[in-house]
Amino acid sequence: MILRQFLHTEPVAVSYLFGCGGKAAAAVVDPVGDIAPYLKTAEETGMRILYVVDTHIHADHISAGRRLAEAADAKYVLFAEADAASPFYGVRDRDVLPLGNVSAEVLHTPGHTPEHISLLVTDRTRCDEPWFALTGHTLMVGDVGRTELAATAEEGARVLFRSLQRLKTLPDYLEVLPGAFAGSVCGRRLSGKPMSTIGFEKRHNVAFRIEDEEAFVRAMSEEIPPPPPGAAELRAANAGLALV
Repeated sequence: MILRQFLHTEPVAVSYLFGCGGKAAAAVVDPVGDIAPYLKTAEETGMRILYVVDTHIHADHISAGRRLAEAADAKYVLFAEADAASPFYGVRDRDVLPLGNVSAEVLHTPGHTPEHISLLVTDRTRCDEPWFALTGHTLMVGDVGRTELAATAEEGARVLFRSLQRLKTLPDYLEVLPGAFAGSVCGRRLSGKPMSTIGFEKRHNVAFRIEDEEAFVRAMSEEIPPPPPGAAELRAANAGLALV
């Protein structure tokens, strides 16, 4: 397994490159900005980028996903029912992206946005169980994703609650690699530490700890931060439906 984490500050976001060095197969998740670092890292680690995944249609920045996929001759991956322009490689819940000895299983985890997915990543050279989860803006370190950027806060919260209950069934030791950290507009109590585990978040993440749906909806409907500037326009651009 090869894993590289890219921390961005303008905007605040996290991207990942991971894959199988032995089979020279990699994926990039949620790329931002200049695509050169991803291409360079793939070259340095001896891997070819096969998939470029956006966990969701972003509302706080312009995605580099389509540009990177084109440059790398890779498949650009979104949830199959995303409201987005073609072409993209549509995946559904429980689909698997093969990367040599590594695999990434798709979990549909809506709520932050309707099309949001997470990835359960397994390295079969070590075991047949997932090693970490790329959770995008569904579950982050210290908080969960805001729910009103693509729906009402209440509607999004009810959907997100069900997604989080699903993540809670994952093993406590499973690593959580999120799509943002402190400073992002997509969460309220985010930590500056850009990784955690399911178990630690179950114990110490206030929003993730809530077990009652109505209490969760109330919590997600309070203290809503201002939306990212041009959020609707950015989502439309990232979906390929408009220009910014």
